[in-house]
Order: sequence, then structure tokens, then C-alpha cells
Amino acid sequence: MFRRRPRPEPEVVRTDDEWRASLDPEAYRVLRRAGTEAPGTSPYEHPPADAAGVYRCRGCGAELFRAADQFDSRTGWPSFTSAATPDAVGVRTDFRMLVPRREATCTRCGGHLGHVFADGPAPTGQRWCINGAALTADEVDQG
Repeated sequence: MFRRRPRPEPEVVRTDDEWRASLDPEAYRVLRRAGTEAPGTSPYEHPPADAAGVYRCRGCGAELFRAADQFDSRTGWPSFTSAATPDAVGVRTDFRMLVPRREATCTRCGGHLGHVFADGPAPTGQRWCINGAALTADEVDQG
């Protein structure tokens, strides 16, 4: 039996109207309504050639992932082997589908980022499957 754990209180708190005003419609749908962007639509889908820079939360600017940890999963979404730091991204069980999944959220603002799967490459064996609409790239060369 699965029990829902309450989400920790985020540091960045805004009203729904404030979130709508600060995000474009797709980022709002993904971050605040737990949406999923269409596969293959993110400019961040493929890893950068130089593996430098960081990806930040589009909602609050928190550093979430490093370009050096990105890999081409061939799934249609940006994928990473780990978060930038252990406390940058929260993980909780998501029951919105028939099968429970591990949902990834920004710990600073509580925004939905994507999901974590146990089918990634070494060294972690994890695939952090993240919506590009939830990210901004900081010094990441997208070619």
C-alpha cells in the first residue's frame, strides 16, 4: 500500500495569478499543473557538445541540473543521471497514472519538473526525465 507524503513547504510561494503572470502558458501548464510537454519539442532535448553550464527552474531560477549530467535518452525529453545537488529536486510518488511513478519537483518553488525512472545509464542507473518547458539554460551551449 502506498501512502502519500505531504510536499514540503516551498520557499518561493506565489498565488496562481502571480504564477500565470510570470510564466508563459506552456511553462505554467507544466510547472503549476503537472503537465507534460510533447516529446521532441524541447530545445534542451539533446545534450550540449561541451557539457558545461546548468539548467535552472523556469519558475524560480533554482539550479536543478548540470549539463555534464545530461545524456541522450532518445525519449524526446531532456534526461539527466542526477540532480545538481541532493536537495535541489524533490521526489515523491505520483499516482496520476495507473502505475505509481516518481515525480520530480523543484524544492524551492514546488514546480513539477518531470519524473525519475530506474532505467538510466551508469553511474546512477537513473533517468531524470524532465520537461524542457520547466527549465532555462544558464551557459549551456545548445549548438
